[in-house]
Amino acid sequence: MRNTFGNVFTLTSFGESHGEAVGGVIDGMPAGIEIDKEFIQHELERRRPGQSALTTSRKEPDQVELLSGVFEGKSTGAPIGFVVRNTNHHSQDYENLRCLFRPSHADYTYYNKYGLRDHRGGGRSSARITISRCVGGALAKLALRQVGVSIAAYTSQVGDICTDPDYRRYDIAAAETNPVRCPDSEVAAQMEQLIRKVKAVGDTIGGVVTCVIKGCPPGLGEPEFGKLHAALGAAMLSINAVKGFEYGEGFAGVTARGSQQNDVFVNRGGRIATATNHSGGIQGGISNGEDIYFRVAFKPVATVLMEQQTVDMGGEPTRFTARGRHDSCVVPRAVPVVEAMAAMTLLDYYLIAKTVRL
Repeated sequence: MRNTFGNVFTLTSFGESHGEAVGGVIDGMPAGIEIDKEFIQHELERRRPGQSALTTSRKEPDQVELLSGVFEGKSTGAPIGFVVRNTNHHSQDYENLRCLFRPSHADYTYYNKYGLRDHRGGGRSSARITISRCVGGALAKLALRQVGVSIAAYTSQVGDICTDPDYRRYDIAAAETNPVRCPDSEVAAQMEQLIRKVKAVGDTIGGVVTCVIKGCPPGLGEPEFGKLHAALGAAMLSINAVKGFEYGEGFAGVTARGSQQNDVFVNRGGRIATATNHSGGIQGGISNGEDIYFRVAFKPVATVLMEQQTVDMGGEPTRFTARGRHDSCVVPRAVPVVEAMAAMTLLDYYLIAKTVRL
């Protein structure tokens, strides 16, 4: 099982949804970075369950403990070990799932790969494991601040309710003022209403997260098998429930002509830039210094609180009703996870470029 992300800046995670704890080890963190523990905790609180009436009711403080790699408030360059204790797991809620395979979950595939599975909340396949990603992402954000890179994401779609596709129309920071994390207050209210409606009948719904990276220097990424957009896509597609990734104009750009899509180079205040940014800040697999923007599609959560048909481990047909505490729409809580994966990818590729140039 591959549990390590990254090349130079790496995260190795451990833990299960209903185990003792979730945690990890960060290696490759540059030395001398101010470690703002309140910021790291804030990033976890943006992801944690029970933060609004729209999310799962599981109550977890998600308090992070940094175990190593930090001295007098700064990173030492040594591995940073961390742990977040699980304190509110209700494993008994999953006892009726011990011997059957839930539709669209990892139950069947895990069982076939390993010969056994943890039926308690999905075990290793649970979205709770993204805690480790958020800690790693927070540390990466702290390092990226030193070179002027910022990363912000928001909910741009829930079901068929969408924001304007142009992220420049919004103050992305405003997304943190409502429970769906959408920067358009009117659209956010519609999204919230839809999620409540879906939740009331025990169903789920999906959506899209838009992410914007500002201040990325030109030159990050490799021209062949290490393309920056490919690395970002792989990072995003590793997140639970993600079904699609597109950057720049993405699929919408296929209806335009090349003459309309080409980003013309200009001299902007003594700096070479592009007049437009249909490319999404990446050309030839390498960053060009413009904003990098992309969208990540999340499917409806697979756990629905209604009776469903399936088979047990012996292949016999059966019916079941899921119990427990689950999100009706994972998108609002996925926003900080998308940011975290983007931050770790960018820092990793920044450090690769720095090493190559030495």
